[in-house]
Amino acid sequence: MERFIIESPHAVEKCDQAIQDLYAAGYLHHFEWGCKDNDHTGWAIVEADSAEDARQIVPWYLRNEARIVRLVKFNPEVEKEVHKKTK
Repeated sequence: MERFIIESPHAVEKCDQAIQDLYAAGYLHHFEWGCKDNDHTGWAIVEADSAEDARQIVPWYLRNEARIVRLVKFNPEVEKEVHKKTK
């Protein structure tokens, strides 16, 4: 399993529906929300086998707008090697 961050924006009109659907699917406890600060986005860090599996957590009507990013932790030696390859 890998870890992913889900960033799922939604229209203000979809707040209640998104919350209800994530609750029904059992994922509401994973999400934190910016809605009270007028940023209608939910964020969650989840474990999944792939980015597509993580995307399936997002309600179907929000999936196209969701951003899924694989998370990794680096130690100093690994970080040096990664940055050598990207330069």
